[in-house]
Amino acid sequence: MSDCKELAAFVMDQLSGCPDIRNIPMMGGYVFYYKERIFGGIYENGFMVKDTKASRKYMPDSMPEPPYKGAKPMLPVTILEQREAFQKMVEEMFFELPERKKKVRKG
Repeated sequence: MSDCKELAAFVMDQLSGCPDIRNIPMMGGYVFYYKERIFGGIYENGFMVKDTKASRKYMPDSMPEPPYKGAKPMLPVTILEQREAFQKMVEEMFFELPERKKKVRKG
């Protein structure tokens, strides 16, 4: 679990130039948000992002794979060490990401 925390801290540091990045722990990993839209997360396979035109542009060598059984395929991030390219990719992905669903309160 500490490896997961360390990776989450590293990702947050690499994306420190992007405003409005946050993560939340979920099911033994982390889910990452940019401007309140989910763009990726930490899973058993490492850090992965949604498969979008922007993510493919920045990581043409990354092959989609499901982060866990039954999930939609995502792209393993191959540019974690390249801070500038990683930040630009996340910023460009924003426009391709679905808006966060609004929670409906009963009562």
